[in-house]
Amino acid sequence: MKVFVTGVGGQLGHDVMNELSRRGYEGIGSDIHPVYSGIQDGSAVTAMPYIGLDITDKDAVLAAVEESAPDVIVHCAAWTNVDGAEDPVKQPLVHKINVEGTQNMADAAKAVDAKIIYLSTDYVFDGQGERPWQPDDKNYAPLNYYGQTKLEGELAISETVDKYFIVRIAWVFGLNGKNFIKTMVNVGKTHDTVRVVNDQIGTPTYCYDLARLLVDMAETDKYGYYHATNEGGYISWYDFTKEIYKQAGMDTKVIPVTTEEYGLSVAARPFNSRLDKSKLKEAGFTSLPDWKDAVARYLKEADL
Repeated sequence: MKVFVTGVGGQLGHDVMNELSRRGYEGIGSDIHPVYSGIQDGSAVTAMPYIGLDITDKDAVLAAVEESAPDVIVHCAAWTNVDGAEDPVKQPLVHKINVEGTQNMADAAKAVDAKIIYLSTDYVFDGQGERPWQPDDKNYAPLNYYGQTKLEGELAISETVDKYFIVRIAWVFGLNGKNFIKTMVNVGKTHDTVRVVNDQIGTPTYCYDLARLLVDMAETDKYGYYHATNEGGYISWYDFTKEIYKQAGMDTKVIPVTTEEYGLSVAARPFNSRLDKSKLKEAGFTSLPDWKDAVARYLKEADL
């Protein structure tokens, strides 16, 4: 199986490439930079083929995919700065990357008859209530511009190709890049107390575990919409932070506050990021491990 992966300079793309290598598959990595820009950790991603690719360049995308002739495309590349996406000056670029770029990948997948796996987000929903979102829910109402562009990306995929997996994730952390755990550990080293919201509820997603699931999916034809976060129940960012400090052996005090009291975010954030993952088991896929176990493995791997 040959797999073309976008966004390998980021957290998830990096881990997908390494998972492909572990299983003996051929991975072709791509990202916006002329040469691989992620961490040089000696892992397989740095030794596998790499293509500098601007996904907003339709002709370049088609040429790269046709030349590579992959069986599967894993589309991880995206604009992910949620607050930055609220800047009217930046919004044309956000749309170009998340919508037009995704359309280009969908068109390329169709041209070579490849499966495509698209990473989406709970932000496509309105983030209200307490009922966990189902993969096949269609009552979309994104709270912010980032969520709107990711929804339009979903539609670009589903309306262009038949062989697709749309996988919604939340609260992502991985080795290659910035994430909540790294931020909180660094803040905890210089602050005696931290304020963290306790009214936004969801579950973390460890890229290492998610990468395994995505390759599992690529091996099948069980297409459709899925939700994929780690197991272990629904928690708040406050709960998440408490566990991070506990496992890291830090005594930083965590003070719970409401989203309104916190008041620092530019973009509206969902209160309800609960994603129902039961469809994974129904389709025969192995669930991701407990999030506390994922935190422990990540802290060790990242040497935090």
